[in-house]
Amino acid sequence: MSDWKTRPWDGSPIRYPDPAIEILDERFQKYAIGNAAVERLCTGLRWGEGPVWFGDARCVFFSDIPNNRIMRWRESDGGIDVFRSPSNYSNGHTRDRAGRLVSCEHGTRRVTRTEYDGSITVLIDHFEGKPLNAPNDVAAHSDGSIWFTDPGYGIMLDYEGHIAECELPTRVYRLDPSTGNATVVAEDFVRPNGLCFSPDEQILYITDTGASHGMDGPAHIRAFDVANSRLKNSRVFADMAPGFADGIRCDIDGNLWSSSGWGEPKDDGVKIFAPDGDLIGKIHLPEPCSNLCFGGQKKNRLFLTCGMGLYAVYVEAKGV
Repeated sequence: MSDWKTRPWDGSPIRYPDPAIEILDERFQKYAIGNAAVERLCTGLRWGEGPVWFGDARCVFFSDIPNNRIMRWRESDGGIDVFRSPSNYSNGHTRDRAGRLVSCEHGTRRVTRTEYDGSITVLIDHFEGKPLNAPNDVAAHSDGSIWFTDPGYGIMLDYEGHIAECELPTRVYRLDPSTGNATVVAEDFVRPNGLCFSPDEQILYITDTGASHGMDGPAHIRAFDVANSRLKNSRVFADMAPGFADGIRCDIDGNLWSSSGWGEPKDDGVKIFAPDGDLIGKIHLPEPCSNLCFGGQKKNRLFLTCGMGLYAVYVEAKGV
């Protein structure tokens, strides 16, 4: 049987189990399905990002940042179309507890909410009188608050936004949409990027991509205890060097599924960590993975955005 390096990604038949799914620890065994393969759902993107599942519409929304558009993949027929263009170079997305799309926009340096009628509400674009850098990724809490990172990638190059100077430190914020009040929850990151809550929302995981763009910085995932809308007890959960993590998600068992890439090709794809931080599995992809989300009718299908494509694989794990 061929290994993952020679595995076809064009829909050609493969011999099960898929060599792209690697079990490193027996704890990952129950999540890997022997006759489920990694599928490439589309290609032709320039830089895919920020997937979010909408179960009632049976679709995945995701960004194609350099092309300045939000795409939609439809589960009903496997088709793909453009949901919004221009998208203000949208990056990360989530769904709030009322079922609305929440997006981080590089081009306008803001976080927005798409209402039921399609209109767009600006949730935040300034903090203490200064424009945000370029919000990157976002997570919704059950109390209605919106947590987002602001590393500034969208103003570093014209390719994914508009070149400008950062006027605020690179931070992580908590926003209360009902009051419009935002607070800084972390500001000791070089480039805070992906974030997600544990199933009980007692832990917030945040990636630091300070090692990106050739910079000499951290490439780890940190964990924080969440207490009264604040973060405490910071610790390194996983070191992703020589590459780094971007988007992350938790399953209902508390495992962390992390995008991976930009280091060695053998690390392009997804790394799965047990709650104690042990690396228990990998999903190999032919290109670096930027972000991921769980979806499908049973929330057991993992959708993966990469540079040029959207991928998916069924697993025996369910997303939070």
